[in-house]
Amino acid sequence: MRLLLDMGISVGLTDVLRSHGHDAVHLHERGLDTLPDSEILQLANVEKRIVVTHDLDFTDLLAASAAILPSVVIFRLRNMRPERVLVRLLAVLAEHPADLGQGTIISVTESQIRKRTLPLEPR
Repeated sequence: MRLLLDMGISVGLTDVLRSHGHDAVHLHERGLDTLPDSEILQLANVEKRIVVTHDLDFTDLLAASAAILPSVVIFRLRNMRPERVLVRLLAVLAEHPADLGQGTIISVTESQIRKRTLPLEPR
């Protein structure tokens, strides 16, 4: 899968994801550390990437725009250690490839994985 890792996700996960066969890039690698969230979504859409983040603002931006892509995986773990995020992310990618390809937001906590199909209704 093609992934775009946001600043709150460890840059160290990029190489590990690549070793698992994913086309992963981190904003930091591209010098885009301060890119606004709306532009992150645009970049991901143009490059056909899934945004991986812990930032809830992406949900609001997608709802306001009624966008159907890009998909976003949002981590809401109490322990955001890279190895914990990696295990959960690999599971999400393996279990939900069709959903992620068609436009969805997946929220990951310790106890559950929730999916919301895009477009979202504005709040």
